[in-house]
Amino acid sequence: MINEISIRTHSHTDIIDITQYVQNVVASANIKEGTCIIYVPHTTCGIFINEDADPSVVQDIENTLERLVPWQAHYSHIEGNSAAHIKSVLVGTHQIVMIENNHLLLGTWQGIFLAEFDGPRTRRVIVKIISDKI
Repeated sequence: MINEISIRTHSHTDIIDITQYVQNVVASANIKEGTCIIYVPHTTCGIFINEDADPSVVQDIENTLERLVPWQAHYSHIEGNSAAHIKSVLVGTHQIVMIENNHLLLGTWQGIFLAEFDGPRTRRVIVKIISDKI
């Protein structure tokens, strides 16, 4: 089963907790056990899993990525958004989470985040649910 979530980002760099959106898709699938694949079909944003209890963790991630890959540098890409492409490569465009008892099997402090690096935009998040039941 494939579902699509539409997420509107609000700034050039924007990290949005999408855990509840993904959990809603899992809940609607009504499966006991399986796998959830979360994927963004974009080259300037990514998906990651990390702490969602303290917002300063996400801010630290954002600040560190900006220091590692500054927006203005000597890039060759003529569109001017090379930094967004590089950050997407570093973060990755997908995550896989197990499902148990119709819930995402995340750690106590974990959340799923969409990382926008070239916004604001409307982004597609594709969620694929695979049931372990054969």
